[in-house]
Amino acid sequence: MHGNKTLKEFLKRFWRKILILTMALTSAAVILFLLWNSGAFLPRWISWENSAGYDASGKYRLILSKKSVSVAYEDNIIWTSPDGVKVQKALSCDADNDGQDELVLLCWKKGRFGKARPIWVEQDERSWSQHIFVYEYTSDEVKPKWLSSYIGQDVLDLASNQKSAPYSRLWLTDLEGSVSSWVWDSWGFTMEDTDISFVAFGDLLAHEPIYRYGLNNGGDFDFLFENVKDVIADSDVAIINQETPLTNQPSMYSDYPRFGTPVQVGEAIVNADFDVVTCATNHALDRGAEGVSFTKTFFDNNGVTCLGIQSEEEEEYQPYQIITRNGIRFAMLNYTYGTNGLPIPDENPYMVHLLDNEEKIRGDIAEAKNAADFVIVFAHWGTEYIEEPDDFQKKWTQVFLDSGVDILIGTHPHILQPYEVLTDDSGHGMLVYYSLGNFISAQPEKSCVKGGMATFTVSLTSVGYSITEYDLIPLSITWQEGKYTVDFVR
Repeated sequence: MHGNKTLKEFLKRFWRKILILTMALTSAAVILFLLWNSGAFLPRWISWENSAGYDASGKYRLILSKKSVSVAYEDNIIWTSPDGVKVQKALSCDADNDGQDELVLLCWKKGRFGKARPIWVEQDERSWSQHIFVYEYTSDEVKPKWLSSYIGQDVLDLASNQKSAPYSRLWLTDLEGSVSSWVWDSWGFTMEDTDISFVAFGDLLAHEPIYRYGLNNGGDFDFLFENVKDVIADSDVAIINQETPLTNQPSMYSDYPRFGTPVQVGEAIVNADFDVVTCATNHALDRGAEGVSFTKTFFDNNGVTCLGIQSEEEEEYQPYQIITRNGIRFAMLNYTYGTNGLPIPDENPYMVHLLDNEEKIRGDIAEAKNAADFVIVFAHWGTEYIEEPDDFQKKWTQVFLDSGVDILIGTHPHILQPYEVLTDDSGHGMLVYYSLGNFISAQPEKSCVKGGMATFTVSLTSVGYSITEYDLIPLSITWQEGKYTVDFVR
């Protein structure tokens, strides 16, 4: 009897412990379940924002607080982000480029897929993952537009460029600080290539021995670029300084000091797929207003952006041109120190852009900065055959740096000068090539035989668009049996 009583007491204590343990495990499981569903185990690196603001129309007010977003319309809450969605950041922008703002959320939810998940996915994941949700403001409602699947990367921050031209983009910053750009493409977002490569060459001076050779060979001047055409093709933007005016009148062909260059040289520039020519030079007026107008019209008609000069028909001042690559807008300006004493026509005061009025030029740059993401200035300046920048170059370099120019490229000295990155007091950097020297010429001086090819890459970074790579590749002019060519220095 005593043994049976002891056994019963043991079993009673045992099952009591089992019950207590079961209750404890169940409570722990419930607590863990609640914590899991609340997002308590989300990554520690997430920065949860609290913010408030309006859409572009000013009708809808966004309030982000405690991982949830509310939208108010006329002071009434009309929408709250769904249960089970934890919002890291919210912004209002024209995400799909339809002219109207959308609500964009950087958020977390359980599972990588949405309601319309791919048919080959048999079972969604149970873990939390990061997504982008887009909603439309419709009258007094907020409706789902696009609820993405798993982003595929850890996103620390979400931003919009907030510019409608040429189109809006979303910028995602990852944990390493790298920024990717995403654009709406009819359904969903596509990542853009935000690395834009440039190549720029110095003075193209077609002296008589050069243009006579081309004319005697059927008027084909493609030989000028035969050794650099692959570099041009591999670049997003290729630029050359067309030092002299073009003409289609053989009677106007001429050499130094008043140049007239056969139009076939311009055709070779087009055939080589150059994107930009700079034409504000001291020789721009060598063939008068007619030569400027012909040169500008020729390049415009052939799809090459022509900087620094304006035709007789272009009466309104056009200080800069904008080219766009991968959604990045580059404003380009071109000035020359003078025109060899030849006066700019009174009736066309903007025919050649001069590097003279500091206040006006600062205004030009300020206007360009407002219209673009990046500003590049081409300056025809300096002292011929001098290897270092002179006081005039140094003065204007400081003006351009103070004005927020991003890249400054010089021509005219006919020889190479140094290049460097300068930084202003605010930390803004400007890459300067003081002189690229000659691309092609028949000048006899040995120093004029060597030129340079500027290469640089502009990329989207965590601080905006910046220069991420740059170099200066030496070139050399060679002459053989009357043929002038340009090649890389081996």
